[in-house]
Amino acid sequence: MHFLRSLVFNFATYCGSFFSTLLALPTLIMPKTAMQWLARMLGFYIIFCVRFIINTKIIFKGLENIPKDRKFFVASAHQSICETFVFNAVLNAPIFIVKAELFKIPFYGWCIKKLGFIGTRREKVTKDHLVFLEKTAETINKESSPLIIFPQGTRIKNNERVPLKKGVSRIYEKANVPCIPVKLNTGDVWPRDSFLRFPGEICIEFKKPIEPGLNMNDFMNKLEKEIYD
Repeated sequence: MHFLRSLVFNFATYCGSFFSTLLALPTLIMPKTAMQWLARMLGFYIIFCVRFIINTKIIFKGLENIPKDRKFFVASAHQSICETFVFNAVLNAPIFIVKAELFKIPFYGWCIKKLGFIGTRREKVTKDHLVFLEKTAETINKESSPLIIFPQGTRIKNNERVPLKKGVSRIYEKANVPCIPVKLNTGDVWPRDSFLRFPGEICIEFKKPIEPGLNMNDFMNKLEKEIYD
């Protein structure tokens, strides 16, 4: 049963993503809000597929902690591609930091560039990386959409604990806006590098904002506690 549900679910998500990209192509010459609307609809579509194909409910907690009238950025745990879809359903057209290579993918790369996604190269030397972090902080203050950062650097298992990348603390310092930590367990249902999807319950929890002003060590300790504990 797990295999059959997984087969149907994977087919549905791939088709949904493919057709969303095709529908997005005409919006390349339209205002960005049109493509943002499509990304939001794809987020709701994925939530629907998770609920009715895998028989798993996605619960969002702490939505009241998301600021309504001021700038902020999100630092989220990262266990699955699931969160990259569903964040669009609850946040206002979020901007993601992605691998720069994704911009080279025909059609898809054009779309994420239009959405304002930020490309990063992990092999870059330290000086270039610092410039990237400063530009990212500037983006947070310039754009009306919130930026989402995955400070673990890659997708991990739900019970795995890895040190957070210190770049998030520099972004926090430079942007001087609240950081919203997000704890989640998507890897239990939609694990990385696995064909199978498992029933259960996904909980995505937006924690209380970490206000600006902490030193880097205190911020990192607090963020790590909020994401893991």
